[in-house]
Amino acid sequence: MIREETVFGPIFSRRLGTSLGINLLPQKGKICNFDCIYCECGWNKDGRGDTQLPSASKVRKDLEQMLEKLCQQDVHVDSITFSGDGEPTLNPEFPTIIDDTIALRNRLTPNAKVSVLSNATRVHIPEIFKALTKVDNPIMKIDAPTNELVERINKPAPGYDVRRVVESLKQFKGNFVLQTCMLRSKEYNFDSSRPEVLEGWMEIARELKPRQIMVYTIDRPTPAQGLEAFSPEEMTRFVKPLIDEGFNIQVKGAVQP
Repeated sequence: MIREETVFGPIFSRRLGTSLGINLLPQKGKICNFDCIYCECGWNKDGRGDTQLPSASKVRKDLEQMLEKLCQQDVHVDSITFSGDGEPTLNPEFPTIIDDTIALRNRLTPNAKVSVLSNATRVHIPEIFKALTKVDNPIMKIDAPTNELVERINKPAPGYDVRRVVESLKQFKGNFVLQTCMLRSKEYNFDSSRPEVLEGWMEIARELKPRQIMVYTIDRPTPAQGLEAFSPEEMTRFVKPLIDEGFNIQVKGAVQP
């Protein structure tokens, strides 16, 4: 399982280029309202040893120090990316941290984008949505089109409703990135290429009209065993109807050794 410092990297991201990560969750634990079968951070139950969330002041201090160091070393950063060990919007100071990050970006690395990788479960909260509208890349996850299918792949906390998420995402009026992980699992009876998954997911994409769709597959060790990745060619074939309709789709497969 992966555990990250508050500010980590930069690392190369398949989707975002050279990415400086920000983890708004515990450095030695995991807090998330999803428990995805493919999460590189492991199961939630295995990340309960540390529950301390970094404060806005700590994030600001650590990020400023890192950006100043990277500037001195002439290291280029494509994206300052909120990801880390769970769902970043669960940090109660998320809106303040976003404001601080944008100010530091503007001062120290103005060409970098600010990106947030989120499972979209808290977009309906006004202050969370407002914060997300300020970043360059609000990257929102929907892996499956129904609550039953989401339960198989994402194992959300009680109260999740995919339709509420879709309605909340409509607030962006298309100015967001839709992110989807495609995989196959016999044990969990989930296959992104099945009509029940793929056609329903494409209908959601058509409804939301995001400015970009990121489709990817598993690339690192997963907590659930026996998961199968798809090739870029397979995923491109799956989403071809949307490509033909003019959607901007980025397909990323597993990195080959």
